[in-house]
Amino acid sequence: MTQDQALDLLHEWTLKDGLRKHAYGVAAAMRAYARKFGEDEEKWAVVGLLHDFDYERYPDAENHPYRGAEVLRGKGLDEEMVRAVLSHASYTGVPRDTLMAKTLFAVDELVGFVTAVALVRPERKVAAVTPKSVRKKMKDHAFARSVNREEIVTGAEELGVELNEHIAFVVEAMAGIANELGL
Repeated sequence: MTQDQALDLLHEWTLKDGLRKHAYGVAAAMRAYARKFGEDEEKWAVVGLLHDFDYERYPDAENHPYRGAEVLRGKGLDEEMVRAVLSHASYTGVPRDTLMAKTLFAVDELVGFVTAVALVRPERKVAAVTPKSVRKKMKDHAFARSVNREEIVTGAEELGVELNEHIAFVVEAMAGIANELGL
C-alpha cells in the first residue's frame, strides 16, 4: 500500500480532524525513524498513518485495533505492518518483536503528548516544545490525562533511546509537518 492509498483509507474511516492530525504526526515520526534506521520510509509512514484508522468506528478495546487489522489484511497489507498496528496497543498481547513495531509503540503516545504540550504554549508551535517542557508536563497527571506516560517511557526504553533524545527526535519530525498539524 502506498502512502496515498493509506491516506485515502485514513480519510475514508477517520472524519475527526484531531485524529487525522495524530496519524500525520505518527507517520512523520515513523518516517524519520525509518530514515535514521535505514528502513523503508514509505512503509513505516503507512503504518503510522493507519495505526488508529479504525478508532473512530471502534473506540473500544474489544474492537480496536482488531477490526482495522482485518481490513488491512483484506487489502493485502504486509503482515509485519499489520502486526505492528496490532502491537501498538499493549492490551492486544501482540509482541513488539520488530523494530517497526517498537518504533510505532514508542512514538504513538508521545506524538499525542507533544501535540498537547504545543497547544498550551503561548506560540502554539511544535517547534517550541522541548524535552524539558514535555517532561515537566508528564509530571502533571491532570494534563492530557488520557496519555499514558508509562508507555512513553517504556517505548523509549524498548527502542533503546534515551527519553530526552527520543522526545527531541519526535518533536523535530513533527516540526517538519507543522503546517499539516496546525502547529
